[in-house]
Amino acid sequence: MAGNNTIPHKLDQIIAILSRIAPPVPTPIEAEKADCFIWNPHQLSAEPVKKVNRVDISLISRVDNVRDILLSNTRCFAKGLPANNALLWGARGMGKSSLIKAAHALINKEEKGILSLKLVEIHREDIDTLPLLMNELKKSKYRFILFCDDLSFNCEDISYKSLKTVLDGGIEGCPPNVLLYATSNRRHLIPRDMIENERSTAINPSETIDEKVSLSDRFGLWLGFHACSQNDYLIMVENYAHYYHLEEQIERLRKDALEWAAIRGNRSGRVAWQFIQDIAGRLGKRLD
Repeated sequence: MAGNNTIPHKLDQIIAILSRIAPPVPTPIEAEKADCFIWNPHQLSAEPVKKVNRVDISLISRVDNVRDILLSNTRCFAKGLPANNALLWGARGMGKSSLIKAAHALINKEEKGILSLKLVEIHREDIDTLPLLMNELKKSKYRFILFCDDLSFNCEDISYKSLKTVLDGGIEGCPPNVLLYATSNRRHLIPRDMIENERSTAINPSETIDEKVSLSDRFGLWLGFHACSQNDYLIMVENYAHYYHLEEQIERLRKDALEWAAIRGNRSGRVAWQFIQDIAGRLGKRLD
C-alpha cells in the first residue's frame, strides 16, 4: 500500500517540474477592457492601464510640423490605410513620448463609431519578447500602436535583432493591424562606440555596420525633436499656465520660469512642465 501511495505523489512532482520548465503560454489580449495596455513579459500578457499619464495635445507646442505628420500617419492607420512605423528622436524632454500618447487619444476621440485604436507599451528591456507580443496582437480585430519609449541598444545587447525581425516582417510580413512608434535620444539607436568596435573586429566591417545602422532605416518616419529656444520655452510655460488657469502675472511667470530653467541648466517641455507643477503647488491649485 505504501508503494502505491507514493506513485500519485511522484506523478504530481513530475507534473510540477514539467510545468516549471515548460515555456509560458501567452494570455490572449482582452482588448475590449481598455484603450491602453502595458506588456508584461513575465506573464506574457497585456495588462490594462486604468489611468493613462498623458497631456492634451494642445499643450505639446513648438513641434507643429512633426505633430501634424504623426497625426496624419496615425489617422491613416486607424482607418485601415497604409501607414509607417515611426521613430521620434532627438532632444530630451521635448515631448516625444507625450506626443505619441496624446495623438492616440485624439485619434480615438475623432474616430467615433470606428473600432478604437489601442496603445500597447513595451519596455526597451523586453524587446526580445516582441515577436511573441506581435503574434498575439495579429489575432485581434483591433488595431494596435506598439509604443517603446527611450529605445536604444548598448554593446552587449543583441535584442535589436528581434526588433529588426519585427520591422522586416519576415516571410509573413508585419501584421496589418500593428504599427510601431518608438522614441530615442539617438537617431540611429546604436551608440557610436558600439559601431566603431564592430568596425574594428568584424571580418567584413562595412556589412556589420550597415546591419546596425540600417535598423533605424526600417522606420518609415523619422521625426526629429530639437532643443528649444528661450522664446519657445516661455511659450510652453504660458500655454500650461493658461490651460490650467494659474493666476500669475505674466511678467512674474516669465521671470520665475527663466530662473527655474537656469537652475536646471536646461530648457525643454519637460522643464516647463516641472516649473508649472511647482507654481501650481505654491498656488494651491490642482492640475487635473
